Parts: sequence; structure tokens; C-alpha cells
Amino acid sequence: MNLSNPQQNILIVGASRGIGLGFVKTLIQQNNNINVYATYRHKDTAQDLFNLQIQHSSSLNLLQLDVTEEKQIQTLAQELKQQISDLHLVINCVGFLQQDNIKPEKSLRHINSENLLTYFQVNSIASVLLAKHLLPFFRHSHPSVFAAISAKVGSIGDNYLGGWYGYRASKTALNMFLKTISLEYKRTCPHTIVVALHPGTTDTNLSKPFQRNVPPEKLFPVERTVDQLLKIIHNLTESDTGQFFSWDGSRLPW
Repeated sequence: MNLSNPQQNILIVGASRGIGLGFVKTLIQQNNNINVYATYRHKDTAQDLFNLQIQHSSSLNLLQLDVTEEKQIQTLAQELKQQISDLHLVINCVGFLQQDNIKPEKSLRHINSENLLTYFQVNSIASVLLAKHLLPFFRHSHPSVFAAISAKVGSIGDNYLGGWYGYRASKTALNMFLKTISLEYKRTCPHTIVVALHPGTTDTNLSKPFQRNVPPEKLFPVERTVDQLLKIIHNLTESDTGQFFSWDGSRLPW
């Protein structure tokens, strides 16, 4: 996929911090021919994004969105439709690992049904709802990408340690959603490539509680992660749709 083409419209979902904010920073600095639409959930935790918008007001547009609310995703699509007709790159960066009383389960005794539903609502269902409401924006003849940040721990074939039931299973469900989306998109908007992306362990708030045992060379700064994932996106072809890519460009087992 070539991001150097004129009039590229890009949507980064979950851009207030971490990898999402990193994508926004890199994209608006790399290319003068793009419009970036970036979503945030709460304005009070998106100050860096708003500061960036002040510096790049002509190319960066901010939209409030809670991805767990389908009505808000529908409203987002309606707002975009008033400004643009096509999207060329969408990356869903929203992900949830732990918060408050919800923590990755170490064993079956820690399983809680409400917590499991939260994992699936954020990590799985959000992407398929985005694909549903954004599909009309991909009905064009230009190469495009719909991607979501997944995780290697969502690979069934690579699961040798167990634990983390909710997070693992919700990322596995995300991968299945993306695979299934890719098949429908291939029929309805055949120039759109749908992929799952594993970013590697990145130095963000999500990974911070689990960084102690990560070797320094395997803990990536956000900037490196973004560069690596953008390289993968740049090199995608239509035959790659429905695949699960690791940060180094290799394909991960389902």
C-alpha cells in the first residue's frame, strides 16, 4: 500500500496515547498529502493529541469515540461522511489488558464472567463494528488497508504458557473477526487489505506492569514499533489480506 499517493485519508482509532498517538505523530510528519482523523475517548487523557492538533490543524482532525458503543461508531461514520467519501488506511489501536480490578488471569480460579465480557467488548467486538460502519468508505479503486493491533498471545498455535484467559481469547476472537472481515471485504471492496498486527512488547501504559522480565532489546519504544508496523503496511499486497503479521514482517500462526 502506497501512502505517498495524493489525498490519502487515514483514521487512527485510539490515538490519545501509546501506539495510536505514535502513529499520528509519525504520519503527519512523514507526508504532506494526507488527512489524519484520530479518535480519543476522554479529552482529559488526550492532551498530547490535542496539542498535536494545534500544530497540525490543517491535516489532523480529532473525533471523540468510545469504541464499546456502536451508536458512537455509527455517528463517527456519519461525521466522516460529511467530510470525505474514501478512507485509505484505518488502524484500530484500542486495546485493554488490565484496569482497576480487572487483571490478566493466572489460573481458572481467577475467571470472572463480567471481566471476560469487558475483554471481548474492547479487544474484539470494537473492530468488527468499525469494519461494519466504515465499509462504504472502502468502496473505491485505490489500495487501502484496514488493520487492528492484535497480540501474539492471541495465537492458539503459539500458546505454550497458558494464563491470561480473557486477553488471549479476546485477541484470538479479534483475529477471527479480521479474517472473516477480509473475506467479505474481498467481495465488496476488493482493493482493501485486512490484517492483524502484532506490535511486539512496546513501552506503553498497557505493558508497563509486565516489563520487568522483558529483555531491553525486546522492549520497543513507541517510535520503533510504529516504524516497524508502517513498514509492514507499506509492503502489503492484496494477496496478504486476512493475514496475521508480527512486528518483523513474519506471519504468525493462528
